Amino acid sequence: MSSKRLAVVLQGVKSVDQVPGLEAAGRDVEWRCAPTADDLSEMLPGAEVLLGWDFRASELRAAWGQADCLRWIQWSGAGVDALLFPELVSSHVMLTNARGIFDRAMAESVLGFMLSFAKGFTETFRAQAERRWNYRWTEQLMGREVLIVGVGSIGREIARLLSAAGLKVQGVGRSARSGDADFGIISAVSDLDQCLAQSDYVVAIPPLTPDTHGLFGAKQFASMKKTARFINLSRGEVVDESALVAALETGQIAGAVLDVFQQEPLPEDSPLWSTPNLVVSPHMSGDYDTHQTTVAELFLDNLDRYARGDTLINTVDKVHGFVID
Repeated sequence: MSSKRLAVVLQGVKSVDQVPGLEAAGRDVEWRCAPTADDLSEMLPGAEVLLGWDFRASELRAAWGQADCLRWIQWSGAGVDALLFPELVSSHVMLTNARGIFDRAMAESVLGFMLSFAKGFTETFRAQAERRWNYRWTEQLMGREVLIVGVGSIGREIARLLSAAGLKVQGVGRSARSGDADFGIISAVSDLDQCLAQSDYVVAIPPLTPDTHGLFGAKQFASMKKTARFINLSRGEVVDESALVAALETGQIAGAVLDVFQQEPLPEDSPLWSTPNLVVSPHMSGDYDTHQTTVAELFLDNLDRYARGDTLINTVDKVHGFVID
């Protein structure tokens, strides 16, 4: 690293100690905390690096004119849709994300949601609270057909865990292919509706792009089995929420889980709270007790690579909106 201190903006951070382990970067870094949009505009001039600690924030575009020296952005989420505005996409600024850090936790969440549906845990807990003995038969997950829409690293970890639990997985990606190590068969997104008709569970985990915006609407829910359950871990904009509410209220599908929403936090007056057979999960499927430390370690690894001029980990193709292996 040169004698000049490297200016790094910490977006969404009030103090340096909010990001674990930054002291490991040494004394050649000037940390600039930017907890608000106004702070971001003030701290960007002269900064080469931005750590986006609050991956839900979208204020960078408004401050973009102040990014006179910016060369690299490390984003703390896997999805980078909040950053894909034209000025950044067309710039020479490198973008990296937190791909791989949330994969296992999200896979465990998917398996947990499926087990809850199949074994009726919600009713078991409700019956206990009411001191009511409700003996009943439940479902077995083994052998059920699962369609995973989105075959990136998260989708693959979900596929591996569900396969180990005895479920049959199939993927949907941008293009069709066979002989895949994790999915066996990957169908093209153009064949989505046909694949939905065969599936007991549908897991949505594609990146949010113009091609996936509104990917699941009334037509897709109508294509699913009446016994099918739908789980969205992607972005709220991937789903037509009104169409999902209608599908659940009419019994078009049997259940759903939303971990992401078009508006977050979900407003108190949202009909989603009271929609039958819908689980509202507050965008937490990938977060676990040590994930912030792991995200910080990835950033510090990439910071060392940046200082040496080496290739960065998880470089995002800004046109496509995700890391391409």
